[in-house]
Amino acid sequence: MDTATRQPLTFLKGINVEEKIRTIEVSSKVSPVSTLEFVRKAMVAQQRKLGEEKGIVMDGRDIGTTVFPDAELKIFVTASLEIRAQRRYDELIAKGVKAEWEDILRNVKERDCIDQNRQISPLRKAADAILLDNSQMTPAEQKAWLWEQYRKVVQ
Repeated sequence: MDTATRQPLTFLKGINVEEKIRTIEVSSKVSPVSTLEFVRKAMVAQQRKLGEEKGIVMDGRDIGTTVFPDAELKIFVTASLEIRAQRRYDELIAKGVKAEWEDILRNVKERDCIDQNRQISPLRKAADAILLDNSQMTPAEQKAWLWEQYRKVVQ
């Protein structure tokens, strides 16, 4: 995490690739690649290794169902398709990336369809997960709601 901007950083062989992995081109490849069994197995193993110690916060489309099915707190975050596309569009534009809203909407739809219907670790809400539809919430409202859920678990 960049301590100044509080934004995530991702490194590959010592090189910051955060901007490159957030492009629409990469995003459109994520779901098809994640349907491959050897990829899912490797990713789940790596994610579990990262979470060996308690206290980790992780997001992903199968974190609560496959990676950490026994997590103390699971929150299934969703928003309307249009809201998610708009947020992604705004994020890319803010970074100076040329983007078309319709392309992003199509990408979000495709990812949802692939992820919900894949054979291995499909996207679904864990039975014991708390649902958060943040379509109409500000980031501050989401943060407050999340802290409230966290406090309920740690008390």
